[in-house]
Amino acid sequence: MSLRRCADVWKLGTVGYSESLKLQQKLLAERKSGKIADTVLSLQHPPTFTLGKRRTYHNLLLPEADLNSIGAELHVTERGGDITFHGPHQAVLYPIVSLREIGYGARRYVESLQAAMVRLAALYGVKARAGAAEEVGVWVENRKIGAVGVRISGGHIVPCGISDKEVTSLKREAAVSLPADEVIQEQLAGCLVEALGYDEVLWREESEDLLKRLRH
Repeated sequence: MSLRRCADVWKLGTVGYSESLKLQQKLLAERKSGKIADTVLSLQHPPTFTLGKRRTYHNLLLPEADLNSIGAELHVTERGGDITFHGPHQAVLYPIVSLREIGYGARRYVESLQAAMVRLAALYGVKARAGAAEEVGVWVENRKIGAVGVRISGGHIVPCGISDKEVTSLKREAAVSLPADEVIQEQLAGCLVEALGYDEVLWREESEDLLKRLRH
């Protein structure tokens, strides 16, 4: 008999990028040591640009010194992918999972992340698709609606370095009114845990309790 697979989903609201990165690092160590189950952080960020391992500064189309004037931050990360913008009303998920335990390789994992976004779009009548190998993410025709950046351990932006494509949003593409951000976030997280094949999901909202882990 196979073991039932469980995941915790934390609904955290708006969290600064640096704070969320520290939390991910803390939870990654706890996941590797077996102290916690697979975990998904569901949140939004204040205006933030992040660079992946390729350090593609040329795709940031304004001087770095000007970011403060528009209330944005720039962070360099060790994830894959190109430059990405995070901001208000944008759903962000950070899965902290053991690929070994769920039996996924890197490609299947990325495909599952993309499938979750495609499923969410379909809920609102938007026909989205996973990108080809050179355009990782999720697209509506030639407009990018969802980005993917993964790290696996043992207008002021060119979206993912693709200068001839547009970025779009669920609000722009859907022909129906969308519910509150919190509902979209929960639906996206639900699509993700379904795509990854979890049997049980524990939804958590005690964000202050989780964020206290940063201080210990």
